Amino acid sequence: MPSGMHQVELDLPIDVIWDFVKDMDNWAPLVPNYIQHEKLNEHRSTWEFKSDIGIMKKKISLIIDINECKEPIRVSFALKGKSEKYSGEGFFEAKAINVKKTRLTGFLEVNVIGKMAGALNSKLETALPEAVKEMAEAISEKLVEVKSV
Repeated sequence: MPSGMHQVELDLPIDVIWDFVKDMDNWAPLVPNYIQHEKLNEHRSTWEFKSDIGIMKKKISLIIDINECKEPIRVSFALKGKSEKYSGEGFFEAKAINVKKTRLTGFLEVNVIGKMAGALNSKLETALPEAVKEMAEAISEKLVEVKSV
């Protein structure tokens, strides 16, 4: 299954990071190719992205279910396509290095099923690690910005 993971160290206490990542409204717009999201309830939301994988350029709609919210260290979620045959999971995990420094890890795994699965999964093998890195860095920048306000 194609996946990507990226870690960043931030000069922020773990509780500051938790306050940010516990609410998807804070980080959803920072995901690459984000269009919009809508919370259906506390644990479920729909997300829309622009897909730009190889020759496939279209809008993708996903259902995101928050599986775990373990304060202050972990938010994990599952995803599946509303009409497309996508499935996967991911998480944000924070680990305090000391009182003022935290390591934030982002992970995402996505699998495509169906006729185009081989080609799309192959493209995701390359695209997903870069997208996760981009997302983790955007979240880091936003957290530093929030800290300075």
